[in-house]
Order: sequence, then C-alpha cells, then structure tokens
Amino acid sequence: MKKFIIITLSIILVITVYAIIDSLVVGAQTRYLDYNREPVPETDQTELGDYDASAYFSYVENHPAIYPADQVITINASNYSSIEGKQEILDRYEDVANPLLTLESGSATWNFIVDVEGFYNIKLNYFPYEGKSSSIERVLMINGEVPFDGANNIVFHRIWSTQGEKTIDIHGNDIRPSQIETPFWTSDFVKDSIGYVNQPYAFYFEQGINTLTLESIREPLLIDSIELVSVKEVNDYVDVYQTYVQNGYQVVENETIINQAEDPYFTSSPTLYALNDRTSPLTMPSDPSLIKLNTIGGANWRVSGDKITWEFDVEETGLHSISMRVKQKLASGMNVSRNIYIDGELPFTEMENFQFAYSNQWRIQTLGTNDEAFLFYLEAGTHEITMEVSLGEYGPLIAQIQNSINELNKLYREILVYTGPEPDPYRDYELEKRVVNLVSRLDEQRINLTNIRERIIEISGSKSEKTGILDTVILQLEDFVQKPREIHKNLTNYSANISSLGTLVILLSEQPLEIDYFMIHDPEVKLPQNKASWFNRMIFSIQAFIASFTTDYAAIGQTEAGNVNETIEVWLSVGKDQANILRKLIDESFTPEFGIQVDLKLVNGAVLLPATLAGEGPDVAMGVGYNIPVNYAMRNASYDLSQFDDFYTVKDRFMDSAMVGFEYEGGYYALPEQQIFLMMFYRTDIFEELDLPVPDTWRDVISMIPDLQKHNLEFYLPVPITQGAVANLPANPIFSTMFYQNDGEFYIDGNKQSGFNEGKGPEVFETWTQFYTDYSFPVEANFVNRFRSGQMPIGITYYNVYNTLSVFAPEIRGKWDFTAVPGTEYEDEFGATQIRRDTVSTNTGVMIMDQSNKKDASWEYLKWWTSTDIQVQFGREMEGILGAAARYPTANVEALAQLPWTVKEYQKLYAQWQWVQGVPEVPGGYMTGRHLDNAFRLVINELSNPRETIYDYVQVINDEIEKKRREFDLD
Repeated sequence: MKKFIIITLSIILVITVYAIIDSLVVGAQTRYLDYNREPVPETDQTELGDYDASAYFSYVENHPAIYPADQVITINASNYSSIEGKQEILDRYEDVANPLLTLESGSATWNFIVDVEGFYNIKLNYFPYEGKSSSIERVLMINGEVPFDGANNIVFHRIWSTQGEKTIDIHGNDIRPSQIETPFWTSDFVKDSIGYVNQPYAFYFEQGINTLTLESIREPLLIDSIELVSVKEVNDYVDVYQTYVQNGYQVVENETIINQAEDPYFTSSPTLYALNDRTSPLTMPSDPSLIKLNTIGGANWRVSGDKITWEFDVEETGLHSISMRVKQKLASGMNVSRNIYIDGELPFTEMENFQFAYSNQWRIQTLGTNDEAFLFYLEAGTHEITMEVSLGEYGPLIAQIQNSINELNKLYREILVYTGPEPDPYRDYELEKRVVNLVSRLDEQRINLTNIRERIIEISGSKSEKTGILDTVILQLEDFVQKPREIHKNLTNYSANISSLGTLVILLSEQPLEIDYFMIHDPEVKLPQNKASWFNRMIFSIQAFIASFTTDYAAIGQTEAGNVNETIEVWLSVGKDQANILRKLIDESFTPEFGIQVDLKLVNGAVLLPATLAGEGPDVAMGVGYNIPVNYAMRNASYDLSQFDDFYTVKDRFMDSAMVGFEYEGGYYALPEQQIFLMMFYRTDIFEELDLPVPDTWRDVISMIPDLQKHNLEFYLPVPITQGAVANLPANPIFSTMFYQNDGEFYIDGNKQSGFNEGKGPEVFETWTQFYTDYSFPVEANFVNRFRSGQMPIGITYYNVYNTLSVFAPEIRGKWDFTAVPGTEYEDEFGATQIRRDTVSTNTGVMIMDQSNKKDASWEYLKWWTSTDIQVQFGREMEGILGAAARYPTANVEALAQLPWTVKEYQKLYAQWQWVQGVPEVPGGYMTGRHLDNAFRLVINELSNPRETIYDYVQVINDEIEKKRREFDLD
C-alpha cells in the first residue's frame, strides 16, 4: 500500500512539474515572427518553356517594352460603338447614371483613342447585377481578336456577406447564417482567373483608334466605365519605410485592436462563411461541446482569387503592426500565399504572395520577416484589410505541370495507336521507330518535371508527398528513356502516373488558410498567448470527451419553433451538409410561414422499409429511389398525392417524364426532386486533333467507329453494373434511348405486357448488341478515368458527370464539352428528314407515407420543398459549400434555369430534357431491367441470335408481370 502511494504521488508530482514547466515555456513563447518566410526568387519565365500561361508572356515579349506613366483613358460603358444581343443602357442604377447592362449572352464593343502606345492595365468599374449567383465570366478582345488564351475567360467576382446575426439552436449550438449577395459598385483589374499570372494582365495598345470587346459567357454584368491605366510598380518595404521616416510618422503606443475573423465585411464567394473549431481552448470563442462559429477559411478558402475583406477601426494615426492567429495544416509540405491589401491597395511588394508556412497547430503570426515586423501607416478612422488567395510562385509551376500532362497524354494516345489498351507484353512494337521523336519527347518531359520538382523544394523548403508524385513519374520516364522497348509493358502505370500529375495540380492549386482573429497593434505590445498549455489542453479534451456521451448528434440545428400548429417527421438519407442546408431553409422559411415544425432525421435509406412495416415510419420520406413510391403504393404504404386539390398545379413544375415513374393505376405517389438524363460528352481537343465531327445520329456514331479504332480509342456506352444482388436493375439507358427513338413502348396492353418484341424492338435490340459484338465496345469501363486520359474521348452518360469532371479532372479544363445524345432520323408528315433524340432519366422523389395522420401538413412541406425558390436556394447553397462538384440536378424546370449553368450549357440541357421519356413502374417491372441485361449478356457472351433471345426473355418478363398483377388483384 505504501509503495502504491509513493508511485501515485510521484506520478502526480511529475505531471505537476511538467504542467508548470509547460506553462512557463508556453508563456515565454513570444516569437511571433518565426513562421515568416523570406520571399523566394521570382520564377524566370524564359526558363519554363511552353505552358498554359506562356501565351501571355509570349504576348508581352512580342511587343515593345513601353510602359507609359501617369496615363488614364476612361471609356464610358454607355458610349459603345456596337452591341450584339439585348444589352441595355439604364437611366440610373444605385446613384450611377447611364450604366450599360450586359446580359449573359451577346457582346459590346467600344472605340477609343490611345495617345501614347504601350502596355496598360484594364480596370472595370462594375456592379455584379443579379443573376444565378455564380461568378461573372467574359471574353475580352482587343481590336477584334483575343490577344492570348487567358483573355478567353476573364472572371469578375460577386460580393457576398452574412445575412443577419447567427442564431442558436435549442441545444445552444451556433447556426450558420445564410450567405447572401450584397452587391455594390466596385472595380477590379482584368487578370488571370486561374492564378498562373500573379499581377493584372498588361495589354498593349497601338497609338490611335483601338477597339475593346467584352463577350458574355456567364451571368449579367452592369458596367459604368472601363479604364486603361498605366502599369503601376509597387515599392518594396525598404522604400516605403523611408517614406515613413521622411514624413515623420510615429509608431503608435499601447494600442491593440482585436477583430474576429469570422465576422467579415464581405467576401467573394458564398463558401467563405464562419466555421467551428474545437481543436484549441484559445480559439475565440470556444466551447468543448457546443458548436461555436469562431473561425473562417480553412478548406473553403483555397481557390485562387477568392478574397475576404474585413473592416476595422483605428483610434490613433500612426504606424501599426498586424498580427493574426492562423492555422495552415491542410496543405502539408508547402506554403500557401495571400495577397494582402489595405484599403484596396498593396502597401508594398512584400504583401504580394505573402507566405504562410505549414504547421499542425494554431499560432499567432506577425506580418514581417524573421527579424522585424512590417509597419503599416494607418490614419484614425475606418479601414479595410483584404486577403486574396494567390498561387504565388506555384502558379507558373502548376501551369507547366499542366502542359506536361497534355504532352504525356498525347504521347499515350500515339502509343495506343500501335499497342492498344492491352498490349502483348511479349511483342516488340518498335515504338521508338513508329512514334515520332518518342524518346526525345519523353526525355524533354523528364527534364521539365525534374526542374519543377527542384523549384517546388526551393519554394516549400522541404520534400513532401507533392514531390513524391513527381519522383514516381520522373523515375518511370527515366526508365522509358533508357529502355524504350519496355514502354508497352508499363502503359497502365504510365496512364495512372499521368492521373497522379492531375492530382498534383489540384494539390498545388489549393491554398487553404484558417483564421481565428487578427490584431492591429503597437509592435512592442504583449500579444495573447500563442499556444495553450498542456494543462488547459487536457482539461478541454476531457470536457469534450464527457460531452460526447451527452450530446445529441442526431439533432440537426433545430431552433425554437415559435407558434407551431403541428409537427411532422421527415426522413432523408443524404449527406450531413445537405441536411444542414435543408434544416436551415426549414427554420428560415417553412416553419415561420406555415406554422409547421419539422422533425428532420438523417437516416439510412434501408431503414424506411422495416420502419414502415413496424408502423414507425415518418410522415415524409425524401430522396427515395425512382422505384420506391409505386412499389409502396402497390402495398398501400404510400399516399396518392393526386387526392389533393392543387396537385395538378404543382405537377406543372416538372417535365411530364419526371412523373411517369411515380404514376400507378391513375394515382401519383411522389413528387420528383432530382431528374438526371443522358448527355453525350466528348473531348474537344482530341476531336480537333483527329479532325473528327461530333456525331449527330446513331448512323454517324457507326461511321465514326473506324476512325476512333484505328487510333485505338473507344466510345463509351453505359452498361449497369450487375455484380451482387441487384433488386431493381434499371433497363439499360442506351437500349431505352434507341427503343424510344423508334416509337417503342416499354409496356403495352394497359401495362400488362412488355413491349420489347413489338414494332422495331427486336431490331433495336440487335443494333444495340452489335456495338459490343461487331464493334467491340467495352462492356465495363471507368468512363471518367478513360475520358480524362483520352483513351475514351467520347461517351454517353448522365449529365451530372459534368460535376465530377469539373473537379476530378482539372488537367482537361476547357478541353471537353457535352451535347445531346445521338438521334434517329425519320421523315415527318411533310417528307422532311427530322431527328428524334428521345432518351431516359433516373429520378429521386419525395413521398407521403400512407400511415401518416398529418397528410395536409406533409403536403404543404412537399409543395414548399419542390417550389422553384427553395430548389434554387438549396442548389446554390450546395454549390456554395461544396463547389461545382455539387451542382444540383433539380427536377423543377424553372429552378434548373436559375442554377449557375452558362447560357450555352443550359440551352443544350433544356433541349435534351424536352426529349426525355419516362419509364413506367408496373407490378413485376423489376424483371424488365434484369432480363434485358440477361438477354444482352447471352448475346455478347454466347453469340446467341439477338431477335430470338429478346423474344424468349420477353415471355419471362410477361410471366412475372402477370404473376404480380394476380398478387395485387389487378385486372
């Protein structure tokens, strides 16, 4: 016993001593300059060779280095020389007279006179006019031509801020307020939207009359004026400090202003909202168990060009230091950069691409060098500080990696011409003789990537997983150069390594930084504690651990209901982000308007069936699959929505095709939430390279196959995966598309029999299977990966693949497009040849359970949820949080038009949407897709006669339909 007491006291003593020493050490940490990095030498553009942004630098080098000083040429937007489209001059808007409203299509051209030729920056004074809440995009032309590739896509940001004060839920957690547009007249320079070029673009103008054209790509824009201004050189800190001395500016004393970063004045993106951090007790404010919105940025603040602006007040005129509590732990092994502006101006060059080093911990960092803090002259009053994401010195390197990806992919396609995707490892393809300059081109890219690797290490100060990706690719290229006869044996790894370079582009392009607060202060003042002591961290962790047993994590931001008439229970099976957005929309608009509280529960979709059988189901089920409502209706488990008086008014919100799968015996058992249909995606760069036309009909597809296959390229047609137990395998979408284009009907005789063997059904089935038997189309393929590499430059798939490609494949940005599916020709009643483009879709829906005793309240919820305004709000919030990867495929026709598609993209989608046909759900219909797939595989695997095979399986489908109709007492 005595020994135990001695050991226990010893442990307590050791912990106490450690805690005291740790507290003293933490309290003594006052080096707030240690994380500052010395600026690395600027990249010499001439050493980088050809890359995506090199067109701009070539443009600059190909003109005389003339930079006129003190020049300002102002072009009033209303004084245009010509316009295309419905552009409009407004009398007055927000106190500005005669601005020009340019819509999301069309263009405007201005003539102006330049007295002194040379390079000028272009500044636009604009108002981000109400649109679809996405960034504004324009093409800029000088004298009728786009001067360089980067001018093809100029971006002007919208202005966002927080709507009202944050609210508290019933458990004490902060609820994030909505981000809303708060537009005002502002100005911005024309610059690189991707961030490869750090400074604003400089454009060369000849002396005399010139023209400038802005062509709309996305969103309307209200323009007051366009200014051509002299390219301005920003002084470095040494020169600025000399100015301070000459002007007699004094350092302020005993002043510390703390500004909470989670309360910005405005931002450039709706994704830049307040976050919750519970990793440190020193975060302001902080709570070990509750959600407190106490920081901003993080992973959301990573895209080049995104900026946050804060307002702060200064009490005393003079020289101040600026410090901020930051954390940069997401971009491991690299520094992230920010352009830091005071009142809209760079105070000195060191604030351009200011670096924040990687660290796993929060720290207070004073802007400066390792030796001294920078001083900023601020007069008493209100000021703004803006931090803008910059790629810094990584920008040119990212662009160069992008170019290497393009070259390596091109080589891959040239090799495929001779080897195919699965080369014989024992054959010598003599690739070094057949592929022009194969070895020298591989070696050129090896040297290029080696230089990039060394430069990344120089910028970051160390190796990391980023350089590890480059090491792998460089090693393989060295092996290829030394052993060109072995190249075909490693093509799979080669393609994977190119994809890894695409991932590297994403990793280097993302520049995340999280901020807790920033301080304007006397350089000598004592700043807050930099790091929490071990004892404080331990207490905080213990409190958080205990709270984990008492916190109701199933509750999703529910607030006080106020005047509530009744409560309905709603189940949904989506992600937490979607649920949080929905919860907020319910609390903001549904409950206050209708007096109905919603008990929102995030559940697994598989729970709905047993809960319904047990009588414990919800009132409303959201996000249910296309086949669920009718299958529940057959068993009297879902409610017929057509019983409501205003159902047919609500039904008009959707395409007729979206409702077909929810109709059963004259009733409708769900409203559609999402409707996703087929589109054809193709690589524009490869089609231009091979001089191939985009197919318009199935006949064109067949004609194009030899041209693709002689280059060992493939066409993608989707085949649903059948591994495992698939209860409801949908009918193949390509067969369904071709079948509907030839007047097919899935079910005939009042939905009592399959229609596959009627009319042209057997012929369509035979044509469809010939793609795989005669033309060797792949039955299974990862379309996104092969589309990314170029091996499969064209394919038909659901249009939400657009979301995946926008994020997953940055290396082919701008090199792909989509269009309507191939059609089938027919002659109309006047003898003219027309093209039918019928296709099918996949849906999700929202339904009311028949066991609910609150059907009227549930119907109000369904109407509210599927309304245009709420669908648009939900879609924009989703995209605001998760980016383009979360573009919402709403079934509401008007809502889709208001989501951030470009005019051309929306026109293509809407044109195809009008051709979409719905597939009915019938008793026993689950056998349709299953046996269509069985027939298909029997033909391609056993070479069975297609027409006889489909006839045989139609009989099996009919037997199941007949059996189920008897089971449900149908005629």
